[in-house]
Amino acid sequence: MTTSSNDSFTHFDESGNAHMVDVGKKTETSRVANAAGRISMSKSAFELVKSGSMSKGDVLGIARVAGVMAAKKVDELIPLAHPLMISKANIDFVLRDDDCSIDIFATVGITGKTGVEMEALTAVSIAALTIYDMCKAVDKSMTISNVRLLKKTGGKSGTFIRKDS
Repeated sequence: MTTSSNDSFTHFDESGNAHMVDVGKKTETSRVANAAGRISMSKSAFELVKSGSMSKGDVLGIARVAGVMAAKKVDELIPLAHPLMISKANIDFVLRDDDCSIDIFATVGITGKTGVEMEALTAVSIAALTIYDMCKAVDKSMTISNVRLLKKTGGKSGTFIRKDS
């Protein structure tokens, strides 16, 4: 596992002003980021999602599409993010019967000059929010938690693998 030893923020210039990082001279490399999160809900909401019986429709199918769409729009949501031509965005779900939760996993890839960590994290977040939106009529007490980067590869800083994943 490699971690960055850079102890300064890259989105500020020497005067402390926010700016978009210039990636123009960086080398294009294959970059992939994996992120995850969880949404916990009541047993009744979980069973409706699991059986595909939620009144608003296919909760996980819609959440999957929302996550992919979100990954493509990060530059519109996060002020200093670069617009990227991502080459892949996948959203997967693991339903956990033991605690009525759904684990959400996103994989985003690109061949480019900057990484896709924000795209993967945003994909997970929006997929979770979409599940919440589609299920809130049944359970307003749902909890979204543990959104995190699991792994990233490519670029100058190399590979990062979360220790607890």
